[in-house]
Amino acid sequence: MRIKLEQLSQSLQKQAGSLYTLSGNDTLLIMEAADLIRTYARQHGYTERELFIIDQHFDWSDLLNAGTNLSLFGERKFLDIRMPSGKPGKEGGKAIETFCSNLPLDALTLVTLPKIDKQSQAAKWFKALEYYGTLIPIYSIERQQLPSWIGQRLTRQRQRTDAATLQFLADQVEGNLLAAYQEIQKLALIYPAGDLSCEQVKDAVLDVARYDVYQLSDAMLAADTTRYTRILSGLQGEGTPPLLILATLTEQIRQLISIRAGLGAGESATQLLSAAKIWGERQKTVMAACKRINMQLLMQGLSHAAEIDRIIKGVARGDSWEELLQLGLRFAVAKT
Repeated sequence: MRIKLEQLSQSLQKQAGSLYTLSGNDTLLIMEAADLIRTYARQHGYTERELFIIDQHFDWSDLLNAGTNLSLFGERKFLDIRMPSGKPGKEGGKAIETFCSNLPLDALTLVTLPKIDKQSQAAKWFKALEYYGTLIPIYSIERQQLPSWIGQRLTRQRQRTDAATLQFLADQVEGNLLAAYQEIQKLALIYPAGDLSCEQVKDAVLDVARYDVYQLSDAMLAADTTRYTRILSGLQGEGTPPLLILATLTEQIRQLISIRAGLGAGESATQLLSAAKIWGERQKTVMAACKRINMQLLMQGLSHAAEIDRIIKGVARGDSWEELLQLGLRFAVAKT
């Protein structure tokens, strides 16, 4: 069975199962979901805990034996299985299938995985976790969802603020949800319940945004010049190599060229996006960029990228960071 993260608390209260699997990459959301399950386990007498960290040296017989070995004191067991790689291998996959099909009596099992790709989701071991237990996919909070998420968290501590302040706060903590959580808690410690002014929030909150080159690429695609400028500045401050940034942006430009050429040849957008491994909401952003930016400007962008490459390598003169800024901004105002 598969449920949403927001359904987990109610599911535990109504009819808890004996096997739960958390899958996702956001540390804070995974931690909070795991804490909910561990709290339930403690409250319902699962007092003996066994922890299994799955790595390449793990002995899978230890897991299978844990399910059959009775507690010396007749206590209920909480089995905490963590697989950081998300890849159990052939032997591990079979062991997980066996374990799931013979879930131990008087035990509650929690399996924690990173985000699993579509190919691995089709594996028998992953399907066994979902079939015999409860699977909770945990999705990261997207940028556009962040102000609302922060507002909900403030409500929990009986505080509130206006939309503009929520957006300001989101900008400060973008890409770093754990830091967002800490900043929200800080507001509860500093100020009483009630309305928070923008000045109060600005005084309390540090700029703890953490950016990556893919967010910069997304900002370029979306023609969000303010965000592109902010992220590029953040990457520069964090010491991100400009060559890495250039490679990511160049690859994005080539992808747009390929999709636009395919559309011009009569290929379907669905097939082109699938071949480029572009999924979900990002498909809309990419297609909008393809419609907005003509082929001539894309080719000029590639030439600009080649010039930036020479600047970074010291072959040509110029400011590589300024040129990276101009590379992104040129596509923001482009029209077909």
